[in-house]
Amino acid sequence: MRPAHGAIHSYMIKNLMRGLTPLALILSPLAAPSPALSANVVLLPDALAGLTQAAEDPDGYKVSAFRHWDAGLDPADGCDTRAEVLLEEAIDTPRTGPGCVLTGGRWTSYYDGQSVTDPAALRVDHVVSLDEAWQSGASGWTAARREKYANDLGSPGTLAAVTARSQKDKAGRDPAGWLPSASTQYCRYVAEWVGTKLRWALSADKDEVEALKLLADGPCEETVVVRSKAPQ
Repeated sequence: MRPAHGAIHSYMIKNLMRGLTPLALILSPLAAPSPALSANVVLLPDALAGLTQAAEDPDGYKVSAFRHWDAGLDPADGCDTRAEVLLEEAIDTPRTGPGCVLTGGRWTSYYDGQSVTDPAALRVDHVVSLDEAWQSGASGWTAARREKYANDLGSPGTLAAVTARSQKDKAGRDPAGWLPSASTQYCRYVAEWVGTKLRWALSADKDEVEALKLLADGPCEETVVVRSKAPQ
């Protein structure tokens, strides 16, 4: 989503990074020095070059345009997309009851670093939110394609189990207006953001690109982005 006063948000990001060591910012599963690169794995600065910059259009967005959650990868197991994300991201696996009701378990919400032991307290967030996707190109998709986006389990960076508080704080904003409160996760977050936009051929607005470049030219320069193709 395009924030107002983009220069202010760029200044905000500079201040967020000020005083933090590069090491503190690159500690991420997606950050590695001198990685073995391939056509599908690139460093963040190179990944940014693949983004299409364009103004965003919020007209007509409604959450019902993205049908979710669906039956997940295995319709026979009774677990929908949300439950499958929780099962995949659990640090301690929850018990699965009839109808895929989950109890127990433990998770870490990477947006804010909080440990959660109640699956009902978690939200499965679209890293690139549904309204952001709409404004960045999904408004022109078919309803079926928007449903695939909203339930995308084919790439680990598109959906994340996080606290309700951190999801609410993010509120659909792009990296020009919001980054995880856990500073050690900045690089992971922008890598997943850019990877998702490339996967689904979504554009990025000027303020968003500038904010991403601030990170790519600094502490996240060595962060790896996985490029993959979205389902047809």
